[in-house]
Amino acid sequence: MCSRFELSAASGTVAARFGLRVPPPLPEKAEIRPTDAALVIGRDGARLARWGLVPAGGGRPLINARAETLTTRPTFRRLLRSRVLIPATAWWEWRKTPGIRKRTRMRIAASGAGVFAFAGLLDGDRFTVVTCAAVPAITGIHERMSLVLRAEGEALWLDAAADVAAALVPYDGALDSREEEGPRPPDLFGG
Repeated sequence: MCSRFELSAASGTVAARFGLRVPPPLPEKAEIRPTDAALVIGRDGARLARWGLVPAGGGRPLINARAETLTTRPTFRRLLRSRVLIPATAWWEWRKTPGIRKRTRMRIAASGAGVFAFAGLLDGDRFTVVTCAAVPAITGIHERMSLVLRAEGEALWLDAAADVAAALVPYDGALDSREEEGPRPPDLFGG
């Protein structure tokens, strides 16, 4: 996943979608970038947290965690008991075209889902998004994607006692993608 996602839904809509008793706080803007505050939902409710874990040795924030290494990398393994849902309505990837220097901004969303959730890990007031290999529908855009959870898998992901592998099922629903004008690809956090 590149470094942008969107949450453009009303607080009440998000509350209804995730069964929250109180409408959650929403980020200041719909397009969320690394180090911005974003909504996360855990077993104890919803709140805002900053996107990107602070690495122990300093450096750039860790905005993504590969699903394949969650149980082996100490940075992520210790957070497996702090799983969260990250509500979104879309995310962006930048498609590379051979022979053309400029990349094309592509908006990707779960077809007909409205609000969906990425799998995430929380460390205090900061989070990272879990990624996986891209599904066939978007491999022409990018080789990886945020791990979109199916609605029925969200409770399993939040259950810290559940087997991580059982919870990390790649999204098998339809995805919509379209070209979109927007800012150039991020330089700081890769693409």
